[in-house]
Amino acid sequence: MIQHIMVRHSKLQKQVLALYRQFLRAAQDKPGFIPRIRDEFRTNAAIKKTDVMHIEYLYRRAQRQLELLKDANTKQLGSFSKSKEDS
Repeated sequence: MIQHIMVRHSKLQKQVLALYRQFLRAAQDKPGFIPRIRDEFRTNAAIKKTDVMHIEYLYRRAQRQLELLKDANTKQLGSFSKSKEDS
């Protein structure tokens, strides 16, 4: 018997999921962007849910990146990852 467990998402989780969908929609006409977006979100999914400040920071940064992605002139998506020395 398969049980369907309803997972309740926090407000922040819902916002991040909505942002992810917006990224995927915005990247549909830009070759090579969708795998990069998926990888970025999967990597950041490992962040602890209790690290709200870090998640909110990444969320705000992603919103700015989304605006750049929506620009018709955008051909590349930059990466802003911490180097090992910064950690």
